[in-house]
Amino acid sequence: MIARTALALVLFCPPLSRTAAADTTAPAPAPVTKKEQRMADKARAREVPAAERQAARTRVERELRRRVGKKPPAIVNIYNTWTHEYVVIDTAMAKVKEPSLPPEEVNRFLRCHFTNHEMKMDTRLFGVLIAAAYHFKVDRVDIVSGFRAPKYNLMLRKKGHRVARNSQHTFGNAVDFRLPGVTTERLRDWARRLRLGGVGYYQGDGFVHVDTGPIRFWVE
Repeated sequence: MIARTALALVLFCPPLSRTAAADTTAPAPAPVTKKEQRMADKARAREVPAAERQAARTRVERELRRRVGKKPPAIVNIYNTWTHEYVVIDTAMAKVKEPSLPPEEVNRFLRCHFTNHEMKMDTRLFGVLIAAAYHFKVDRVDIVSGFRAPKYNLMLRKKGHRVARNSQHTFGNAVDFRLPGVTTERLRDWARRLRLGGVGYYQGDGFVHVDTGPIRFWVE
């Protein structure tokens, strides 16, 4: 009788829970406070040799002295009127025929707004935009059209728009733009003097077309 009772006690003894087992492990380390982190950062900074710290401080002070009292660089905002995107450029780049803006950024910025497709754009076009802003001393260029996908170009033709069948826009060789505050006539005359390629004068729409194809001029 005693043996049966002992066996029952063993069989019905509940196993240890996971929580109870976990209690035997070591406690997690306390999180580091911001004050402790700052103190650790300062300690690491003190490990840098004094000569290196002084050299870095001298470089910063020299750069500050060079900049104090000088005008900030002039910039131009190039605005895509379809996508409402901006690219900000230092006008010092106007002195370079092909500005050093990464080509992939130019292709993305001047993509077809209708299909969202990109094309490898002629890099000289972006230089024209910056040079125009620099010449007329304006801080903004409005893009009316960049790359135009052939499908979109055909659709415009079917709707009666004045676009060429083999428009230079479809090859990434053209851009339509305007400068706020500058008449289309003045912009047209300036673009023609570049003799870069084609120049179209769209008086009613208020913009100028510039491409890198054969030199030619037209009025719409």
